[in-house]
Amino acid sequence: MSHPENLARIAKDIRINSIKSIYHGRSGHPGGSLSIAELLSVLYFDEMNVKANDPDWIDRDRLVLSKGHACPALYSALALKGYFDIEEVKKLRHLEHYLEGHPEINIPGIDAVSGSLGMGLSQALGMALGAKYTKKQYRSYVILGDGDMQEGNTWEAIMAASHHQLDNLVAILDSNGLQGDASVEQQMNTFPIVEKLSAFQWNIIDIDGHDIKQLQNALKNARETKNQPTFICANTIKGKGIHFMENVLSWHGSVTMNQQQLEDSLAALEQ
Repeated sequence: MSHPENLARIAKDIRINSIKSIYHGRSGHPGGSLSIAELLSVLYFDEMNVKANDPDWIDRDRLVLSKGHACPALYSALALKGYFDIEEVKKLRHLEHYLEGHPEINIPGIDAVSGSLGMGLSQALGMALGAKYTKKQYRSYVILGDGDMQEGNTWEAIMAASHHQLDNLVAILDSNGLQGDASVEQQMNTFPIVEKLSAFQWNIIDIDGHDIKQLQNALKNARETKNQPTFICANTIKGKGIHFMENVLSWHGSVTMNQQQLEDSLAALEQ
């Protein structure tokens, strides 16, 4: 395992570059990008078997960011991993550039188009089934948002994954409790998620999504679990790391940041 302190530094860099990306793009979703920094740090720099110099390597592990609006964090992680230059993230949502407002498969390192909530787990399930049928060893990971858990397609995939005993599939819920218009409880209450999932024969792990050691141990547990897919409920804070964004609904997105907000955000993250 990589040292948690190293992964924490990478998570901070993901947050910093996500904020720069949203500022230069003049729009984006900071709240949910900041809440998944540790998830991406651990996945790309400790867990997943990928090659930045060969993005289409057939035996690579796959990642689907179902909550595609958090792509500034994913693009930052990919750039830090070496898929493209880190300066590219400042061109988010520019018409002439390839880093679109939701992931597209023409972007190096992106395994699936996403953004329409409810589709990501089905995509990752298909990848996991493909690995089983072709006797490949790669694993499939999907990062879900709270909104994904309000979609029927997600629950169909949860049922199908356990039926097919897909132990090469890991779903990670970024459970930050806030959506675009309201809290999860107000919008469409999905809690308690863990208790509901217990009926579907998944390996279920409930953790602090900002605790790197807990993330590492959960993913290790998933690798060691046989004949069951794993669902990691990662309890997170929307806007994590920037005090005036944390748990504030208006920072979900899509927002335009001014120069002072950029400077205040970067200063908070450096602390």
